[in-house]
Amino acid sequence: MTETSSSSAPFAPPPPATGLQGPRRRLLYVALYELIAIGAATAGLAALSGQGVAHSGAVAVAASAIAVAWNVVFNALFERWESRQLVRGRTLARRLAHAVGFEGGLVLALVPLMAWWFHITLWQALVMDFGLIVFFLCYTFVFNWVFDRIFGLPASAQVPV
Repeated sequence: MTETSSSSAPFAPPPPATGLQGPRRRLLYVALYELIAIGAATAGLAALSGQGVAHSGAVAVAASAIAVAWNVVFNALFERWESRQLVRGRTLARRLAHAVGFEGGLVLALVPLMAWWFHITLWQALVMDFGLIVFFLCYTFVFNWVFDRIFGLPASAQVPV
């Protein structure tokens, strides 16, 4: 007797995930996200600090490197948590939790960097960062939604067939 691969069989392997998956998905995600973010952050920091694009661009690139490292760690942890949830898919609440968690971690790292780089207090850096925080919360939410629409959901969020 042969086993079937139907989704109702108790020991059947899960159906293959559709769309871009695994390390290739993460690499493309990070590259696209950060390229757009560097341009936006450079313009925003130059406007908020009153300093030139070159000076602001340098801190934007440093912030991007920090963000890339945090992105890899945060998304791996988030997807691990997500894969253990009973309800699959990415609801509005789950997308908001993702955006707030990701950006909250970045604030902890980037505010001290900006205070040092621009020679301002932590409070001034937090106030200056507030505009960027609001922008990046919206940007992260929209970017993730568009990315998922174009490349499909990651396996951790797909509803079993």
